[in-house]
Amino acid sequence: MPSVLDRITEILVDRFGVEPQEVTEDATMRDLDLDSLAMVEFALVAAGEFQVQIDDEEVGPDSTVKDLIALVDSKKALR
Repeated sequence: MPSVLDRITEILVDRFGVEPQEVTEDATMRDLDLDSLAMVEFALVAAGEFQVQIDDEEVGPDSTVKDLIALVDSKKALR
């Protein structure tokens, strides 16, 4: 089963055109060139992928990939 990092990387690469080598735990959404609309879309796609509720305000320009992993893990723990 792919890790949360692998699945987030796949979403960013396949849906948002991010280069795989750019996706590191310390990369922010700003670093990955995701604008506000893309961040909203990412929240929706990730919510569907992980079957958790992610509000678009939980993903911001300074959110790192590590933050996103922690967010998904915390939401999954609440299920």
